[in-house]
Amino acid sequence: MDNKSKRLRVILNCSIFAAITAILAQVEIPLPLIPISGQTLAVGIAATVLGSRQGALAMVCYAAIGAVGLPVFAGFSGGPQVLVGPSGGYIFGFVAAAYVTGLILEKTKFTIRMAMIANTVGMIVTLFFGTIQLKFVLDLGWNTALAAGVYPFIVVGLIKAYLASWIGITVRQRLIQAKLVTDTHKEIA
Repeated sequence: MDNKSKRLRVILNCSIFAAITAILAQVEIPLPLIPISGQTLAVGIAATVLGSRQGALAMVCYAAIGAVGLPVFAGFSGGPQVLVGPSGGYIFGFVAAAYVTGLILEKTKFTIRMAMIANTVGMIVTLFFGTIQLKFVLDLGWNTALAAGVYPFIVVGLIKAYLASWIGITVRQRLIQAKLVTDTHKEIA
């Protein structure tokens, strides 16, 4: 496969996962400050399927689409005000989480067990970024920021980490078989 074809495949894969993230963002449970949404599930699936660089690139694409005003963020919101608002840190965290999650898998094995560990670390990264911005944008104390930005998401985050691991590894195996994703590792569970 030539370089032009490889670049096109990367662009298509990243675009597809940015679109999946936009769709899952609309599945939400409203909470007072930050809703629980399907965005983090999509981040985990993207990183598990695509790996560190392409997973992070998909999330950059997602954030950029939302930043220009398309309603792809939770609650059909979009625009730069979302990125600088209380929930913007989570969106920035998606990029870092996708990279870290994918990197852990690339350095170990693409198995459901390792994906669960990687996606749990990715969840922590997302919550870290989100809580810091939530604290400073709303001028909250650390205890209040943690109560609003971390604690409500732990159990649901672990469930999403498991789902992202199972779905991601399953989809990755199928895409490798179809030669739509390059297998950079020999051992796939």
